[in-house]
Amino acid sequence: MTTTTNLTSLPEIQANSPNICGYETEISSVNNNDEPIFIPTTNLNLADISAGMCCALHMHQPTIPAGANGELISNLQYMFEHPQSGDNHNAEPFAWCYSRMGEFIPQLVAEGCNPRIMLDYSGNLLWGLQQMGREDILNNLKKITCESQYQPHVEWLGTMWSHAVIPSTPIPDLKLHIQAWQHHFAAIFGYDALKRVKGFSPPEMHLPNHPDTLFEYLKALKECGYRWLMVQENSVERLDGSSLPHDDKYIPNRLVARNSHGETMAMTVLIKTQGSDTKLVGQMQPYYEAKGRGKQQIGNLSVPSLVTQIADGENGGVMMNEFPRDFLRVWREIGAESGGKSGVVGFNGTEYLELIEAAGADAQNYPICQAVNQHKIWAKVDPDNATPEKVSDAIAQLNESDPNFHMEGASWTNHLSWVKGYENVLEPMNQLSAAFHQKYDPILAHDPGITKDAKYQQALLYNLLLQTSCFRYWGQGTWTEYARTIFQKGEALLKD
Repeated sequence: MTTTTNLTSLPEIQANSPNICGYETEISSVNNNDEPIFIPTTNLNLADISAGMCCALHMHQPTIPAGANGELISNLQYMFEHPQSGDNHNAEPFAWCYSRMGEFIPQLVAEGCNPRIMLDYSGNLLWGLQQMGREDILNNLKKITCESQYQPHVEWLGTMWSHAVIPSTPIPDLKLHIQAWQHHFAAIFGYDALKRVKGFSPPEMHLPNHPDTLFEYLKALKECGYRWLMVQENSVERLDGSSLPHDDKYIPNRLVARNSHGETMAMTVLIKTQGSDTKLVGQMQPYYEAKGRGKQQIGNLSVPSLVTQIADGENGGVMMNEFPRDFLRVWREIGAESGGKSGVVGFNGTEYLELIEAAGADAQNYPICQAVNQHKIWAKVDPDNATPEKVSDAIAQLNESDPNFHMEGASWTNHLSWVKGYENVLEPMNQLSAAFHQKYDPILAHDPGITKDAKYQQALLYNLLLQTSCFRYWGQGTWTEYARTIFQKGEALLKD
């Protein structure tokens, strides 16, 4: 395998944009390895552990065309520049939230505690911090990411670079988002840090349920070196359409995707339980839930059950005010009881999976699940004789006859649709994507080096930015106008 010391160093910024492409060969050589990530450094022994918790923080600020002359800036920068508008007075508290793990983890480790945390930062946010010159935040993150004494305690999760909700993202752009985030992360934190990123956190915990989209999503994740995915419990079902049995939410599952040609793809998933209420992480609820659980069976192996949760890391009073208090208090309590190494402990996702698989757990024995509503399709279409036409017909029939059926996927915001009412964003989004691929796919086929070209990089940037979920979250008005502006600039770039 290529060693990271032999690879081309990555510029953090290129063509006045974040580094999101141009080093595909180097990134692929780093990602596609089967080496253990946590086994060499973990201080946990499964035999001593009854149950565990696994917590992640999701951080995001969109990129918007709201600079002095319509330049692309971070929404965080806009908040700082317009403190009297809405809740923009929270700009500095938000900035501290993005930075504070770089203080909490070293503090707890110095006290002899054994903390764990998973971090999910969108590419937009990382670029915004670079644009704003917030080296204080980035250096805090680099400390806990790159210094060896903190690596057992912190795990980064990959994500879509521009916080795109996957079910409505054009399929050809799924892999581009995944690779863009990997480029950007490696440019900031280094190849060695990227090598350790093996879990994936989808924006809004949104899992596509269209057979072809889910298949291509898992295929892209695996091609990019990811080993597992976090999913929301209500976004998956058993093969017969039933909900997951209660205890199965606390062990790994195996997500199976079958496309309209009958091909299958599978990936290990950890199940995020309950809703998106930030109180669950903010008040460290997973710890208290884990205290009521014990070991479970996977095949013939007994493993600690795992309570997995993720929440916005900055959003709302609980995360800004209660989380710092409770995070520190819980890890100190765990440390006082057992040094954080026996009974109920903290895990990171990859650490847990590596430990149980080293003990003999086989992914083939994990309970099988599929995306919600897919059983209705496969009840109408014989999976072994599937064709795109048959699947399309089945979906059309179900849309007509079943009011509970949809192919919008499922997320932690199921009260919202990312499609209905947003045609004025979705149509331009699909147009820009089609134009991008129409222009560049034929060139890429003959010249993969085109991804280093500044015009390609700018066109890709606008294509990915337009797919940011925020433009379909806040309703019609300012945010849909932002999308319109990004579309127009992207379209102009492609016509140039």
